[in-house]
Amino acid sequence: MTNSTTAEIMPFNFTPYEESKGEEYMNEAQKDHFRDILSNWKNDLMLEVDRTVDHMRDDAANYPDPNDRASQESEFSLELRTRDRERKLLKKINDALAMIDADSYGYCDSCGIEIGVRRLEARPTADQCIDCKTLDEIREKQMS
Repeated sequence: MTNSTTAEIMPFNFTPYEESKGEEYMNEAQKDHFRDILSNWKNDLMLEVDRTVDHMRDDAANYPDPNDRASQESEFSLELRTRDRERKLLKKINDALAMIDADSYGYCDSCGIEIGVRRLEARPTADQCIDCKTLDEIREKQMS
């Protein structure tokens, strides 16, 4: 069984972007930086999908013991749920890459201000500034 952890899901293997004084926000160097982060993250997720398929194909067995069968089914179910979450994440990554190409990446969908390089490095698929995201979470909490 492969253990999916946050480290496998988040793209932590990158060098933080060094901003220059007076540098324009979302210039070509920044776009390239985020394009690399997102592309590497996407490739890592795709490798994980391939590993899951190989694992499920290679380890699938019809165990005579019901407990062993139940354990295997539980393991496969957990892996499939994880891959489903990652499938949704892949869509967000593809959307973010398209936004980079359309010169709209890095700006809040709600208010239009800059999301910020550090926030985007922490969550490259972010489409809202921290203030708008916080307000959305408060509203969501109040509705539930």
